Amino acid sequence: MTKPAATAAVVVMLLALVGCGPRQPASSPTSPVSQTPPNEVSSLQIPAARIDYAMSKVDGLVNELMKDTGIPGMAVAIVRGGNTVYAKGFGIRDVSRGDGPDNRVDADTVFQLASVSKSVGATVVAHEVSANVVTWDTPVASKLPWFALNDTYVTGHVTIGDLYAHRSGLPDHAGDALEDLGYDRQQVLRRLRLLPLAPFRISYAYTNFGVTAAASAVAAAAGKSWEDLSDEVLYRPLGMASTSSRFADFLARPNHAVNHIRVGDKWVARFQRDPDAQTPAGGVSSSINDMARWLTMVLANGVYHGQRIASPEALLPAITPQVISAAARSPKARAGFYGYGFNVSVNAAGRTQYGHSGGFAMGAATNFAVLPSEDIGIIALTNAAPYGAPETLTAQFLDLLQYGQVREDWASLYRQQLAPLNDAQGSLVGKPPPVSPLPARPLGDYVGVYANDYWGPATVTEHDGRLQLSLGPKNQLFDLTHWDGDTFTFTLSTENAPPGTISTATFAGNTLNLEYFDADKLGTFTR
Repeated sequence: MTKPAATAAVVVMLLALVGCGPRQPASSPTSPVSQTPPNEVSSLQIPAARIDYAMSKVDGLVNELMKDTGIPGMAVAIVRGGNTVYAKGFGIRDVSRGDGPDNRVDADTVFQLASVSKSVGATVVAHEVSANVVTWDTPVASKLPWFALNDTYVTGHVTIGDLYAHRSGLPDHAGDALEDLGYDRQQVLRRLRLLPLAPFRISYAYTNFGVTAAASAVAAAAGKSWEDLSDEVLYRPLGMASTSSRFADFLARPNHAVNHIRVGDKWVARFQRDPDAQTPAGGVSSSINDMARWLTMVLANGVYHGQRIASPEALLPAITPQVISAAARSPKARAGFYGYGFNVSVNAAGRTQYGHSGGFAMGAATNFAVLPSEDIGIIALTNAAPYGAPETLTAQFLDLLQYGQVREDWASLYRQQLAPLNDAQGSLVGKPPPVSPLPARPLGDYVGVYANDYWGPATVTEHDGRLQLSLGPKNQLFDLTHWDGDTFTFTLSTENAPPGTISTATFAGNTLNLEYFDADKLGTFTR
């Protein structure tokens, strides 16, 4: 920018800030110049008593939410000014164990964090950046020589930050269905090279295994496993004694909350999600008391009670915008952004806000939200599938804090957005079978091993007059039911395929196309 243009820009900015009122006489007293940068100021001030008022409403908000949704349990913490000012549990840990005192949720009950793990993990990376082990701009392949994506340039240039910001070009949720089939972390990461890529650094697509690849590079640079590194540089220094990045540790905690899904109008404990393959992205478990310590550290720019965990310079990129994650759909709308493991936005009050949600379709939902200008943050953990309960609570609390009232029907808004995540998938869901289907060929014609570089082999066998499909390293079995002609169906129920999901299996000569596994056009297997 030229000097005249820069000067004009400054003038325009100052005019916008001070207005265009009449010039004051020279003798008029002048107001002291604020030392706060204009872009850190909200025009909507918060009265001092408002914070206590908002906190006084939390118990009632939680009880109302739990009554309306029926979710079994929730734990909530609020931190402000370097202290935990609220920490409380509600409900029960496991619906199958009654409502006795030994089954109650308290502030030390351990929950699975799901994708809030990304934010926690980003602070582990920030520690390593502070220690000069890596930078956010370190190429992943420089620490993991075997790592590759489906483009030579991207392989050599994609950084830790690119993957934590979901801007690598990998497809949405790349690798998740491989995990569901039983592939381990290394096996999934090595298959990412087979996926098609969107334009590098100008595309946003949320990827658990992209984050996992970045974290694996950081761990390799540190010479430790990610699980050990997280414990060494974050959990132990913060005194997070109930926090771990290992699923086995979660199960071993006597006071842990089990997963629940909704079946009809009831919540049932049917599944328990094992996220070890993608631990950096979704595998942390913790209590609300522990997470309050972590939030306090983040709000203090990397310091906890005088102990430096990460430098402000290393942490700042994580909690500030790095990519547009939700483009504005009208000139009046505000865009959404993503940092490195954190969602970032400017809210209706003009304040910067950051946080993250987490959800397991198998039965966990979490959310935290932070207003750094007010030095306050709230986190809510639940043991129920994601229908918007934790997001509703944090939004209601921030409304009360900033406006003195709840402005929106957040429960309905979040339910509308999140409920479809729990819906069954597949083009045939809800459709009746054809009245007069074409007959199948002799079943032996379909039997064989069908190869696929990404998914691995699909083995079709005949057993007691029916076809069975075997997939994945653990040979998961699926019964094939005839639908019409050479098309069969099978059902799935996994983290990414909610109960009731139906996939077609269509044979054509020596090929087999599996609808559920064809999202990225990689679902055709060849015999």
